[in-house]
Amino acid sequence: MLNSREILELIKEEGLIKDYIDVSVQLQPSGFDLSLSEVHEYADTGRVDFTNRERHLASTIPIKEDEEGWYTLHKGCYLVVFNETVKIPLDTVAIARTRSTLLRSGASVETAVWDPGYHGRSSSLLVVHNPKGIKLKKNARIAQLLFFRIKEVEEGYRGIYQKERLK
Repeated sequence: MLNSREILELIKEEGLIKDYIDVSVQLQPSGFDLSLSEVHEYADTGRVDFTNRERHLASTIPIKEDEEGWYTLHKGCYLVVFNETVKIPLDTVAIARTRSTLLRSGASVETAVWDPGYHGRSSSLLVVHNPKGIKLKKNARIAQLLFFRIKEVEEGYRGIYQKERLK
């Protein structure tokens, strides 16, 4: 697993992470905190099959934060979009874990693998387990991205999420 020095080096030299708010706050001893840009509620049913030929991503509706920047979320599932753009090298893979403060407040972030070669602004599933709900402020740090070196792959990620939400 990469440490903070190695992560910072990749940020500076290869653009591993961009669009962060404050590297001095977000850089952790063994990862990088991802912050909240947007929250969406699900509007319809998604479909998942083996070949992706019949795949349909559930559509979402953005939730607006209040005047002070807070999202008030009831128990349930939400799509969250991170502020940060990541560009994973071909010799690296990343996974994210929910920050402990979010867990202690009754919510979790469910994530997938950031494959070698992936480049984009990711989204994940936020599950609010707390029956009383949760309030999240825009830019809150909600997950920590962990990076692992692997033997370099010959071809990186080529799926439909490549370059997602890039301007």
